[in-house]
Amino acid sequence: MSSNPVFCAIDTPDLAQASRLAAQIAAHVGGLKLGLEFFCANGPEGVRQVARASGKEIFLDLKLHDIPNTVASAVVAVMPLRPRYLTVHAAGGLSMLKAAREAACEAADKVDAAPPKLIGVTVLTSFDQADLARVGVPGAVLDQVRRLAAIAAEAGLDGLVCSAHEAKRLKAEFGRLLRIVPGIRPPWAAAQDQKRVMTPAEALAEGADILVIGRPICKSADPADAAWRIAADLGCADAPYRSAPA
Repeated sequence: MSSNPVFCAIDTPDLAQASRLAAQIAAHVGGLKLGLEFFCANGPEGVRQVARASGKEIFLDLKLHDIPNTVASAVVAVMPLRPRYLTVHAAGGLSMLKAAREAACEAADKVDAAPPKLIGVTVLTSFDQADLARVGVPGAVLDQVRRLAAIAAEAGLDGLVCSAHEAKRLKAEFGRLLRIVPGIRPPWAAAQDQKRVMTPAEALAEGADILVIGRPICKSADPADAAWRIAADLGCADAPYRSAPA
């Protein structure tokens, strides 16, 4: 992992815009996260183009969730892209997660690449306790996060997606698993649709390993400046800030 823990979420369907943004902010982030919106619009070649434009590690956030065979096949299908991180829903269960892990290792050998770090999504940061209750999951958010984290650990996954509010507890219980934390908002940014948010510095102090930050960078009038400000606040700015080209 880069010394800069920030992965910028670039979830636009516009490939030209995504590539341009990736190049602008590359010096000030540790990597880039590409999600469903981007992947559905641009497919594998879009991922390759953004990777070329930035030279950064790619976090492919597809949140795979289906029967074990289908998820395993999907993992094999994306392995030629050599993502550094790939997400699967921990709620898919132990068999699905094990199938994903096995497929990643076997497919990586065939393309002469390191397998991606498989990351189990626990409870989405757009969910709170009331949302969980509405879909039939009783109890506190943390209880559900811990249940899913235990399944991910048993399956041999490499990390978890969780809220910063759960990171410290998960670090104590599942210390070997990376903690990738979305819902990060600098003090100068609005929370928007995220319900369990924290600032970058607070999240790192709580045990986060990777910070996923999207709109505070991407929707800024100057994305490079926004990315640099976050990195500078964390003491990991890799280069002096220079205004992005018009």
